[in-house]
Amino acid sequence: MSARAHSWRFFRAGGSDQVAIERGADLAHLDQLDPKLWVALACPVQGLEMDERTLALLDTDGDGRIRAPEVIAAAAWAAAHVRNPDVLLQGGDLAVASINDATPEGATLLASARRILAGLGKPEAATITVADTLETATVLAATRFNGDGVIPVESIDDAELRAAAADVAATVGTVLDRAGVPGISQPLVDQFFAEADAYAAWWAAGEAQGTDTFPLGEATAAAYHAVSDVKVKIDDYFARTKLAAFDPRALAAVNRQEVEYLAIAAQDLSISAEEVAGFPLARVEAGRALPLRDGVNPAWAAAIERFRALVVSPILGDAAETLTDAQWAAVQERFAGYQRWQSAQAGAAVASLGLPRVRALLAGAARRDLTALIAQDAATEPEMAAIAAVERLVRFQRDLVRLLHNFVSFRDFYSRERPAIFQAGTLVLDGRSCDLCVRVGDAGKHAALAGLAKTYLAYCDCTRPGGETMTIAAAFTDGDADNLMVGRNGVFWDRDGRDWDATITNIVENPISIRQAFWAPYKKLVRLIEEQVAKRAAAGQDAADAKLDAVATTTANAETLAKKPAEPKKIDVGTVAALGVAFGALATAFAAIAGYISGLLRLPFWQLVLAVIGLLLVVSTPSMLIAWLKLRQRNLGPILDANGWAINGSVRMNVPFGGSLTTVARIPANAETSLAVKYPEPPTVLPRLLLLAVTLAFALSVLVHFKLLPALSR
Repeated sequence: MSARAHSWRFFRAGGSDQVAIERGADLAHLDQLDPKLWVALACPVQGLEMDERTLALLDTDGDGRIRAPEVIAAAAWAAAHVRNPDVLLQGGDLAVASINDATPEGATLLASARRILAGLGKPEAATITVADTLETATVLAATRFNGDGVIPVESIDDAELRAAAADVAATVGTVLDRAGVPGISQPLVDQFFAEADAYAAWWAAGEAQGTDTFPLGEATAAAYHAVSDVKVKIDDYFARTKLAAFDPRALAAVNRQEVEYLAIAAQDLSISAEEVAGFPLARVEAGRALPLRDGVNPAWAAAIERFRALVVSPILGDAAETLTDAQWAAVQERFAGYQRWQSAQAGAAVASLGLPRVRALLAGAARRDLTALIAQDAATEPEMAAIAAVERLVRFQRDLVRLLHNFVSFRDFYSRERPAIFQAGTLVLDGRSCDLCVRVGDAGKHAALAGLAKTYLAYCDCTRPGGETMTIAAAFTDGDADNLMVGRNGVFWDRDGRDWDATITNIVENPISIRQAFWAPYKKLVRLIEEQVAKRAAAGQDAADAKLDAVATTTANAETLAKKPAEPKKIDVGTVAALGVAFGALATAFAAIAGYISGLLRLPFWQLVLAVIGLLLVVSTPSMLIAWLKLRQRNLGPILDANGWAINGSVRMNVPFGGSLTTVARIPANAETSLAVKYPEPPTVLPRLLLLAVTLAFALSVLVHFKLLPALSR
C-alpha cells in the first residue's frame, strides 16, 4: 500500500456514490478503497455474461465465487506487470511493448509472450491476443512434456518402460495431465514401488519358513483354497456325528426329516440346487468317518473330490477313501502356518501382477527410468507457467476493467452504454422489451428474496430446439400489468443473439408505474362488478334450470298431485321481518345517496366538475401513494443477492431509469401509416364530443360564476 492516500473520483447513481475507475492508478491502489464504498463484495462465477476462463483465473481459491480480496489482488498484479496501468482501461488486445520487463518475473513474461508469437509464425506482431495464448497452451499441453509432472503411458517410446508404466497405472491408478489424458505421476510411482517392496518382502519371509508355510510346496496355495472351500461343511458333518453319538434320538434330526426330501423330490432337481446343498455332506452316523467318494452330497461332490485330490492324497496317501475327525484336525494343522502368513499379507495392490513380475520390476531400472522421465517433464513447468502468466495478463487486459465496472461500481448498468455482466439478454413479451433479465437457478428460492426488490418480476422458462433450457427473471419497469399472467409466451434473445421460447411460470407483483396505480382501483372495481355479474348470471341460470326441472316434474306427476289436497300456505314471520329490515336499510342507503347527489347537483357546474375530480383523486391517491413509495424503493440488490451476489451498496432504479430498462412498442417516427382499416370499429365520436362539452360547460360556468362574461362582452 502506498504511504500516500490515493485520490478517488466518484459519481452518483442508484441512490449512492460509486467510485469511478478511470485511471490506471485506481487499479494499483484498489486496496485503499474503503470496502463500504464497493457496490458488490462477492459474486458467483457461474451465470455471468463474461468469459468463464477469466472468471476462473480471478477465483484463485476455486470456491466458485469471486470476492473483493481476489479482485484487489488481480488488479494489483495486472498493474504491476504493465509499464503504464492506464493501458488496462483501454481493454482489447495486449500490446507486447506495454509489458513491464523491469522485474525478473516481468522479463520472463515478456520473453514468453515473444516466444508464443514466434511459435505461431508472427514474431513481429505488436499485440498478443487471448486466442494466441489458447492456441499455444493447447499445443503444449498435448505434447509429451508439458510441465505437469504427469506422463501418459502411450507417450513412452521404450516398450519395456511403457509396460512398467502400464503396470503402475493398472494397480495404483492414474491422474489427468494438462491435456486431460490419464497418466502416472511421481507419487503414484513411489506408491507402486513401495507396494512392490512390501509384497516381495512378504513373500521372502514366507519362503524363509520353508514347509512351515508351504507344506505342499508350490501346490500349497491351491490346496489351501480347496480346504477353505469345504471347511464349513466338513466341520458341520463332524459336529452332527458327535451329536448323534451323544444321543441316538438326534440321529433322525441331524440327517433331516423324510418330509424334507419329499418336498425336494417334487421339484425339478439340479446338483447345485440350494435345497440339496444345505443338507449334510453325507449320511450321518455316530462316529462315522466322512466318505470322500461314495455317498457324498451331490451338490458338494466336485468340491470334495478336489479336496481329496489336492489335500488328502498328498498328505494321507492316494488310498484314503474316508476322512476321520482326527485326520481332519491334522490336515488343518498342516496349513496353520500358511494361514498365518496369508493374514500378514503386504503389498496387496500389486499382488495381481504375480511374484515373478514384481521381482523383475524391482530388479530392473523401471523405478529409476520412470522417475527420470517424470522429472524431465516437470522441468518444463516454468515455461508452461510463463505461458499461463501471459494468458492471465492478456485476459486481464481485455476483461478486468469490465469486471470492475460491474463489481466495484455498477457503471455499465447505469450508463446503459453496454449491458452489465449479470444481464442475460432481452425478453420481448406483451408489446415490451425487458433488458433487465437475470439467469435463475431455482425460481422459487429466488423469488422469496427477490420480492424485496419492490420490482415487478416475471419468471420465465426458456427452451431451445434440442432440449436446452434456462430460467430467467425479467423486470417489467414500464407499461402496465393487465395482460401479464402465468402461461403467456414471448421470445427471449440471449447475449449471443440466440432466440429462446419463453413462458411465464411465476410472477412477483409490484407497481410498475404511478399511471397504472391511478387506474388500479377502478380496474379492480370493474373486475369486481364483472365477477358479481357473472355470479348473478350463473345463479340466475341455476334458478331457471331449477324452475324448469320443477315444471317438468309437476307436469309428469300432474295426476298424482291432483289427488292430494292442497296444503295451506304458511307465512314465515322471520323471513318477513328480515325482508322488512333489508328494505329499510336499502331505503336508507338510497335516501343517503340521493341526498348526496342532490347536494352535488345544486353546486355550480364548475364546482361539480372539481368535486368529481376530487373524488377520483380521493379514490386513486392511496394507490398512487403506495406505488410512489414502492417505486422509490425499487432496488436491484435483492435480485442479485438471490443469485449469490453480495451487494454492498444501494442499487436503486428510479422511475426514469426504470423506464429505460423496459421499452414499450412505438411506431417509428419516420414510418408511413395508412388510415384505411380493413375491419374498422364503429365511429365513436361521442366520448370526444362529451369531453368537449364538459370542458366548454366548465369554462362557461367559471366565467359566469366569477361574472367575467360582461367584462368580456365589453
